[in-house]
Amino acid sequence: MGKYFKSIETLEYRSKLSAKSADLTPLNQLIQLQKLTLISVDLIKHPSADIIFHNLTKLDVLKLLDCKIYSMEGSLTKDLKSLKILDLQIVNTHNILYSFMESLSSLKYLVLNQLHLFCSCDNAWLIAWAKRNRQVEVILRSIRHIMWDNLTCLSDNGIDTPNFVKYTETNCTTEIDFILFTVTGLGVLSGHYLLPLYHITLGWLSEAMRSNTRGRYDYDTFVSYNFQLGKDIVENITDSLYRSRHTLCLVSRHYLRSNWCSLEMKLATARLQVEQRDILLLVFLEKIPPHWLSAHHRLARLVKTRTYLDWPQDPHQHQAFWDRLWEKLKPPTESNFF
Repeated sequence: MGKYFKSIETLEYRSKLSAKSADLTPLNQLIQLQKLTLISVDLIKHPSADIIFHNLTKLDVLKLLDCKIYSMEGSLTKDLKSLKILDLQIVNTHNILYSFMESLSSLKYLVLNQLHLFCSCDNAWLIAWAKRNRQVEVILRSIRHIMWDNLTCLSDNGIDTPNFVKYTETNCTTEIDFILFTVTGLGVLSGHYLLPLYHITLGWLSEAMRSNTRGRYDYDTFVSYNFQLGKDIVENITDSLYRSRHTLCLVSRHYLRSNWCSLEMKLATARLQVEQRDILLLVFLEKIPPHWLSAHHRLARLVKTRTYLDWPQDPHQHQAFWDRLWEKLKPPTESNFF
């Protein structure tokens, strides 16, 4: 299709039962496409879902109707600079990360049909953004009339559906403020987030400019679990991340409930993406049920793509655990001390 119809401007594709996993990657060759509608497409099973919409710089209208996707993020929309109308009907429970919206600079209408969200701080930005944003008209549709204030979400136990607004107010206030600050500028939120943002930017610039002196850090490892007392907590997180060669996340059920630990993982993941180096290591202190992980998009994806360690319950296996951890964390040119 992409090879023979490169001048096509409008396309509607409806998946058949026999073609649920059809390769739609060639869609990104339709560079003249202006309107695209996908119906009943399972993007969860698609091997290259993150690049289907790449190169579609002239696309004005995108409709995903009765489709499935685990998470909507920036890799999907990075080339959709001309998109004006985005109509979504995602039938499964999913995440919508703010990065999904970052590239949509021309967007005028966002239609969300029968919205099914995880109760996750990854999604906490959505309601505040929809209410504050003046460029994009956000339309929320459902079988029954529903407003943002009574929108529900699926909790990490896979059963409960609490009120989404109350969930975010209780669990994600700091994270919402941090994201909105970076998005809408200094005039919207409290200025004390300027300092961590400064540290993040400085860390990225410093790392990019010192390639010839890579590896000069104050610490081998920043442990995402406890904090240095007597210092602003957000400043401490960002400062410690970039002064350390590695970030070690000690994951437990309490860790997943912590807003600060969630922020640490977000910043560490962002650093991982920027530096493209093996600087993040996960250690699970206890068994985490799969339905818990499903509500924590970044962690679930890291578990699928990166090596992680489990703390052994058998004391006889503790030494083997420490040996493996040391192999991961030891300085690249040093083997006799930490």
